[in-house]
Amino acid sequence: MGVPEKLAARMSMAEQHEYLRARFSRRTMIRGGAVTLGAVAGGAFVPGAVAQAATKTSVPAQTAARTESVDGALVAPFGRHLAWGSDPRTEITVSWQVPVAVKQPFVRIGAHPWDLSHKIDAEVRTLFTPAGVGASGNHTQYYVHAKLTHLRPGRTYYYGVGHAGFDPAEAHLLGTLGTFTTAPAHKEPFTFTAFGDEGVGYHGLANNSLLLGQNPAFHLHAGDIAYADPAGAGQTADAGFDSRVWDQFLAQTESVAKSVPWMPAYGNHDMEAWYSPNGYGGEDARWNLPDNGPDKKNLPGVYSFVYGNTAVISLDANDISFEIPANLGISGGTQTKWLEAQLKKYRASKDVDFVVVFFHHCAYCTSTAHASEGGVRQEWVPLFEKYTVDLVINGHNHQYERTDVIKAGKVTKKLPIGGTAYPETDGVVYVTAGAAGRSLYAFTAPVSYEGHENEVESVASFVNTKEGKVDETVVWSRVRYLDYSFLRVDVTPASKGRTATLKVRGIAETGEEVDHFTVARRVR
Repeated sequence: MGVPEKLAARMSMAEQHEYLRARFSRRTMIRGGAVTLGAVAGGAFVPGAVAQAATKTSVPAQTAARTESVDGALVAPFGRHLAWGSDPRTEITVSWQVPVAVKQPFVRIGAHPWDLSHKIDAEVRTLFTPAGVGASGNHTQYYVHAKLTHLRPGRTYYYGVGHAGFDPAEAHLLGTLGTFTTAPAHKEPFTFTAFGDEGVGYHGLANNSLLLGQNPAFHLHAGDIAYADPAGAGQTADAGFDSRVWDQFLAQTESVAKSVPWMPAYGNHDMEAWYSPNGYGGEDARWNLPDNGPDKKNLPGVYSFVYGNTAVISLDANDISFEIPANLGISGGTQTKWLEAQLKKYRASKDVDFVVVFFHHCAYCTSTAHASEGGVRQEWVPLFEKYTVDLVINGHNHQYERTDVIKAGKVTKKLPIGGTAYPETDGVVYVTAGAAGRSLYAFTAPVSYEGHENEVESVASFVNTKEGKVDETVVWSRVRYLDYSFLRVDVTPASKGRTATLKVRGIAETGEEVDHFTVARRVR
């Protein structure tokens, strides 16, 4: 039951949202004795698009009565995940889940595990998914967030999450504590990791285990995070949408995300039509990302931050995707204008050496599934080249692929494994790192990776345009690896007049290196 497939294909995300609301909200409201989500959460604040869902949706009274009677001492938090604020030197958000409603949630924080006297109140954001919208019955999720500010740069903190009846400062709960380290005040070497298209499963678990061993300062997730919506176009009622997948995902990633800030961009599978017209109401409940983007209401996954000498920009390619147009044009061009302003600002800053941009849909990829996104090439690639972006990281295609150095659609410099690119003169390098855990795609050309190079003159592929798929023959596909993997980037700053570097490595689930290259920039 749900949106007919042909009808859904013609509907925008907002239209799908209205369809689902009209179809299922009435059915839910008819069930007797209902209370609003806010009441279930004990009056907790439910922000933005989630608040819309709260006012239109209800939970059976017997559920509310059951959760209100639970002893807080018996409710264990899970799914902890961190995210930077706008300034990673002084701001971070601690987020987690609880299985039922709790009272007075909080975070304790301190410089030592035996000194957690500083207590910060947290907010609960509640999501209710009624039976019929997805694969489960009525399902309520409770996400908790505490934003920490005025932290000291370069400092490691201990923290614990709790609520009335569950205090992590008590001796028998000290094993639940986590740690995080803020960004340094000055330029220092650091490592970050990245991938996309993870989902829930053994390969995601394996990559997470390897990630932690890289000791990254933060991790970038290039979209298609949990795959609660397996259709990837907002067709929630038809495609087996299951909000409980997020419970599994956050439990799976907790081993890393409880100590490494986990910074996502949103992909097509992250739009969930039930919760809000833009599809991001669910994401607003689960994440607390930097709020410095151009349009927090429509594009909550668009933001930027600076860590050390590197500026990182997260974009939402659903806004410009010709292939999957459910949210095409949602920003009205605001995102692209903001992107240029950010690039201009960072390039003018003497404190920023490198600019890294990540988002979901690929600018350049030769997968037989999605290949390249013409909307990205049209809207953003000219800006990447104008402001000499140092590295672009994408997901969407479930494989590892890396280009030569590209400018104006042409190869300006071949970049063999172990080579060095100079963005100021050469152009931009694009990496597809979409093999975090979901089923793998395929190439039309033979694989070619470190220790198994297989150079070809050209590769047959296609690009998604406004008119549809257009075949193309490309020469920029340098590395192609078809197994589970992720990206590691080692950032080394330098003094004025010397050369700073990004050493980029593709690392397989086995731990083997499948690609490495360097991006170099002379420090002004």
